[in-house]
Amino acid sequence: MLNLNQIFVEKSILYFLCQQLDAIKIQNPNVAHFLCKVIPAQCPFEWNIKLFNQVVFHIPPLCKLNPFYEQLVTLRFKCLSYLADECGEDVTPYC
Repeated sequence: MLNLNQIFVEKSILYFLCQQLDAIKIQNPNVAHFLCKVIPAQCPFEWNIKLFNQVVFHIPPLCKLNPFYEQLVTLRFKCLSYLADECGEDVTPYC
């Protein structure tokens, strides 16, 4: 059985980590390039399970269940914006 204090602590830790991800400022092109490579542009978890070339089961993308999904997408966008606006680089390879 879950304790209410335990649930509150877990939610506050997640909230704190989300705030920390939102507060990241991108000021280094190498970091921006690295994050654009590491954070995928699309949700990579969608699968079709096939048997004899027929789709038997479809697993939908589960990214929305990730508590940090919005923050990671925002961070990737910050990196792309920094590279395009501040550094004047072409960001089409990351799209």
